[in-house]
Formats: sequence, structure tokens, C-alpha cells
Amino acid sequence: MMVVKQKKQGKQWRSVCKGLVLGALLTSCMILLYCLSAPEVQFHLPEIPVPYSCAHHPSIGQSPAGSSSIHRGLRRDRRCTPKVDIMFMKTHKTASSTILNMLFRFGEKHHLKFAFPSSRNDFFYPSLFYRTQVKDYGPGMCFNIMCNHMRFNEAEVAKVLPADTTYITILRDPAELFESSFHYFGRLVPFTWKISGGDKMEEFLSQPELYYDPEGFNSFYLKNLLFFDFGQDNNLPLADPRVEEGIRAISRRFHLVMLVEHFEESLILLKDALCWDMDDLLFFKLNVRKGSTVSKMTPELRAKALQWNAIDWKLYQHFNNTFWKKVELYGRERMENDVAELRRRNSQMAAICIEGGHAVDAGSIHETSMQPWQPIGEKSIMGYNLKKNVDKAHQKLCRKMLTPELQYLTDLGVNLWITKLWGHVRDILDW
Repeated sequence: MMVVKQKKQGKQWRSVCKGLVLGALLTSCMILLYCLSAPEVQFHLPEIPVPYSCAHHPSIGQSPAGSSSIHRGLRRDRRCTPKVDIMFMKTHKTASSTILNMLFRFGEKHHLKFAFPSSRNDFFYPSLFYRTQVKDYGPGMCFNIMCNHMRFNEAEVAKVLPADTTYITILRDPAELFESSFHYFGRLVPFTWKISGGDKMEEFLSQPELYYDPEGFNSFYLKNLLFFDFGQDNNLPLADPRVEEGIRAISRRFHLVMLVEHFEESLILLKDALCWDMDDLLFFKLNVRKGSTVSKMTPELRAKALQWNAIDWKLYQHFNNTFWKKVELYGRERMENDVAELRRRNSQMAAICIEGGHAVDAGSIHETSMQPWQPIGEKSIMGYNLKKNVDKAHQKLCRKMLTPELQYLTDLGVNLWITKLWGHVRDILDW
């Protein structure tokens, strides 16, 4: 018995040591990659104003930038011109990759110029955005669309995009977002490595102050991530006046704040705000997780998650209120009809494009070009197989709608050498 016990303890210690070594290697590689990818910040660039509009045909009836009225973009005049100067603030774990695919397709359709990051798929997140992070940036240049992950910095974004730009973003229920973020990014946050038990998230939420380090590496992923993405301090006390100031600043800047929980309704408001066609709204859900990997949020866990992410919850409640005001202004019956039409057309496209009509596990995806990026240590993100013998009228559209974010960025000419290098490091560690 003693021999068996000693062998078991030896295996446990080897497992712990392996974890520590891999963790140290992973952290070192991440820091090295971050240093390699840090942009050279130029503080004395010439201040050349960006043109008022970079549209080939400026939009009709453009609302003044920064207007806070809920009436912005909700015109019933269908003779407007599609707006092509667009800033999409891509928040984390909010179905934003699905919207990104739509913007990529819209930009290609209208031959628009994207403000892309250089050498990676984000603007050097989690650093605040700075204009020199834009690939081939030059003062006074015209860019139409900016849509990759960043930590928002309004003053610097305004120096890249024209004044008539429409700013849009999307939020998600903070409890659900926390669950998703903990699953996806947890292994990248070193202080989670010491959490014991079979359900690390539940243990963390039982006493988050015991584990959370506000100065810890990647800690922002696990507290008020939305507020952090908008360039704000995610560790402020809820009663701090800077929380209200931050929410007001977001409200002033963004013309439309969409909600994941009401995705189709959000897209209809987006269509109205940008004067898009229904064809521009067609989508397949990208980066969807396997249901078996999603932790069940009991009422008790949900309450703890919302309490821990209290700033995000306040932010979400504010924009949930403005969202439904926009829906009322749009018209409830009109909204229901448009959502039904969008769902009908998406179902048609799924039948045309997708083998089996639904997403499949990563291991069942046939083409490498259709493989989505996976979190460390598992393959929980699902993808699609393109249907064989798609008719010529739909071949191109089907493939684009099913193409994951990184592959689409490569197709658009972005050199993702840092992202790809990080992918190789992850594969070698196989952690």
C-alpha cells in the first residue's frame, strides 16, 4: 500500500512540476511575443486633418458626430445612401466575430479601405489604441472601416477616421460574458492556476478577492472586461464618479450599441443606422462554443458574477434601456416582420451553404481554411463544412460567410506573422 501511495504521490508531483514548467514557458513566450509586437509610438506626428468623409458618395442626412440622441440613424427614408465610414468597437466574447465577417464582406463589396493592424489580428491589445498601430498609416489618410480588437482610445481613433464615421459596438450580459471569458482566457491568467477543484469558475466566484490580482498579468479578462475594452479602468469601485463619466462618454460617442441577447433586432437597427440592404445582414454564427463546454449559470452563480462585474452590469443596463427605446422608435411590428425576414433568409443560406446545415466540432471540419482559432488546451470552438457542389451563384458568398476571422484577414492582405507565431508556440506547448 505504501509503495502504491508513493507512486501516486510521485505522479502528482510530476504533474504539478510539468504544469509549473509549462506555465513558466507559456508566460515567458507571451511576454516575449508582446515585446516583439509592441509598436513604436511616435509622439510628434504631423497633425493633418482627416477629411470630413472618406465615402465615394457622402451619406445623405448624416447626423453630427457624437450626437447622443436616440433618434440617430433611425430614419424611415429608404432613399438614403449606404454609410461606408464605420468604426466597429469589437468587444470580447460578444458575437463580434460574426459582425466582423459582415463588415469584411461589406467592405469588399464597396471597395472600401480598412484600417487594419500590422502583423497581428488586433491593435496591440491590451495596450490603448494608438494610430501608428494601423498598417501603412500616414497622417491625413482616408480609411473607411476600422473593426479589429482594440482597447478604445477615442482621441486617437478620431485621428484615423473621418468625422462622419458611424460608431457602433455590441455588449453581452456580463454574467454570460464572464463565463465565456473565464473558459476562453482562464489559462492565460496566471492567478487562476492556483485555483483548485473541478469547477474553477465556481470556486473563483465563491471568493474572488482571494484569487484576483488587479495588477496580475491578463487580469482584465476576468473583471469588467467590457469597461476595460472601452479604455476605462475596470477596477474602479462602482460608486466612483468615473464609472458614470465613462458610461456617458461611451453613450456620447457611439451611435448604436447592440446586444448579443437580441442579435437579430440589433442587426435590423444596424441596417437602419447604416442604410444597408437585407443582403448585407446575412450571417452564420462564428466562434460558437460546444454546448458541453459551457458552464451552467445557476441563479446563485449568476448573481455572484454580476456582483463581481458590477460596472459591466451597470453599463449593460444603461444600454439595454436605450436599445429598447430605439426599437420602440423603429416600431415593434415592423421590427418583428424584419427579424422574421432575416431569419428566413439566413435559413435559406444555411441550406445552400452548410453541409448538414449546422456547425460541427473542430475535429470534423474538413478544410484547414475553415478551422477557427481555439483556446489553449482544447478544441471547444465549432466551425462549418462548406457544402459540396454549391451552385455558382452562391459559391463565393458561401465561402466568405463561413471563413473564420484570421483566414479572412489573411485573404484581405493582413500579414499575421505574430499571431501565427503565437499559434505555433501554443501547438508546441500543447497545454
